[in-house]
Amino acid sequence: IEPVDGLQVICHGRIELYPPRGTYQLTIDRLHAVGTGSLEARLKKLHAALEREGIFAPGRKRPIPLFPRRIAVVTSPTGAAIADFLTTLLSRWRCAEVIVVPSRVQGAGAADELAAALASAARLVPAVDVIALVRGGGSLEDLWSFNEEPLVRAIFASPIPVVSGVGHEIDVTLADLAADLGSLGGL
Repeated sequence: IEPVDGLQVICHGRIELYPPRGTYQLTIDRLHAVGTGSLEARLKKLHAALEREGIFAPGRKRPIPLFPRRIAVVTSPTGAAIADFLTTLLSRWRCAEVIVVPSRVQGAGAADELAAALASAARLVPAVDVIALVRGGGSLEDLWSFNEEPLVRAIFASPIPVVSGVGHEIDVTLADLAADLGSLGGL
């Protein structure tokens, strides 16, 4: 995991003492999150604030084109999620043009990168009919970038309808709730 402020962790490693200054150094070789208490609390607080703003309101969601001709896919170009998305799309709708807009989906800074990729997808010329934000499933920590405010606001601000898609896992993020069509598991 990549540690973030407020995350409680259990560390394994060694402690070294530098006698001349009386200082200690902790060298960590394994790091594990302790529960999800602080993350869940942050998630609930942000969810409530965004809900009060109407970001998740059903009435503001735009219709998804029934037969999109151009689809922008925002995801990691090397992950299993893009392969799953393309396989499913080819079995259901072969005539769509797909433009992959690459972004990291996990780790520090991924939410900002996803938000920028979403904005880039909305500026493509000729315009796309829909943007698919695609990811795999995972733990709360793995999916944290999809619960961060910059990405949720980018989805809300997108001039192009956004579909949030997830592979076989059943989990829901704030990005799913903000999207015009959010996945509840399964492409």
